[in-house]
Amino acid sequence: MNRNNLAIKGNTQGLKHVFLNMTNNAAQAMMEAHAGGTPTIETRKSNGEEMNITFNDDGPGISPEMLDRVFEPLFITKDVGKGAGLGLSICYGITKNHGREISAKSGEGKGTAFTIELPIIPDTTGTNN
Repeated sequence: MNRNNLAIKGNTQGLKHVFLNMTNNAAQAMMEAHAGGTPTIETRKSNGEEMNITFNDDGPGISPEMLDRVFEPLFITKDVGKGAGLGLSICYGITKNHGREISAKSGEGKGTAFTIELPIIPDTTGTNN
């Protein structure tokens, strides 16, 4: 396994849903804040068993009170009618089903970062240290 190509273990359809939801939420937040922007996705090997993937936006951010509840089913941070409040709770469940965590960091006016942890397929070749 190439040092720069870590493979993760996971349910393909579930992870597609998570990635799509994260990027859509970032795009919507930035459109709301300033009619555009560029979301970033950062990957980082956090230890020998997992990879952290962080989805960043420079949108309006989420207040601390709301941030504590973003993974609750039916809780929305958007205006009424602009979301069902299920996306992040589904992402939470999918991540938990992989035996890992999802977290959020934000500050009002400073954007939001959602980080998911995913299990890495162990490298048995000894080339991925």
